Amino acid sequence: MSSVLETIQDEPSFDLTAGNICLDFANTVDDRTSNPRDGLPAYRHLVAWGMQSRILTSEQAEQLLVAAAQHGQKAASVLERAKEVREVMFRIFSAIASGAMPSEADLARLNGELARAMKHACIVPNGQHFTWDWCADTVMLDRVLWPVVRAAADLLVSDELRMVRLCAADDCGWLFLDTSKNQTRRWCSMKSCGNRAKARRYTTRKRGQ
Repeated sequence: MSSVLETIQDEPSFDLTAGNICLDFANTVDDRTSNPRDGLPAYRHLVAWGMQSRILTSEQAEQLLVAAAQHGQKAASVLERAKEVREVMFRIFSAIASGAMPSEADLARLNGELARAMKHACIVPNGQHFTWDWCADTVMLDRVLWPVVRAAADLLVSDELRMVRLCAADDCGWLFLDTSKNQTRRWCSMKSCGNRAKARRYTTRKRGQ
């Protein structure tokens, strides 16, 4: 691994269990409703998330880190924009999970980002077939956002939209796709929120006894 990539090698692993990369991206804030902790404090963390979610190859990640080191102010601006888009996605999908309609302003912002992203979309050969890819003549610091925004748009027009859920834990706020058989999943993860809820219920019962 190059010395540039080593700068993100030891970054914490992101939880990528939401079932869609746009929801995983929205979930890069921990404990939203109680003690929010941002998982993307610097541009390198955005690149690390892109690598872990397989949006970026190691070569692309290295190119972005080099470019960010050369254009620090621009990288900071892209990071701020990425966080704004993340919050737009969170508001859109948490509204849908609650049975409400997203705001016109948030949909307009998402559509604006979609238009920017799709300027870089292209069709490339894939064996005897073709597939979507992302093409750019130069290194673009916001390329991590392109597939995330596309995924959000695709989810909004898909049958999977009815599966979007908001974790039932009061101190969580993470989004996920409920792919359970009966679609009765309540927690983003049984290992974290689910087990904590069980522990609280157990404690409450013991106190009652």
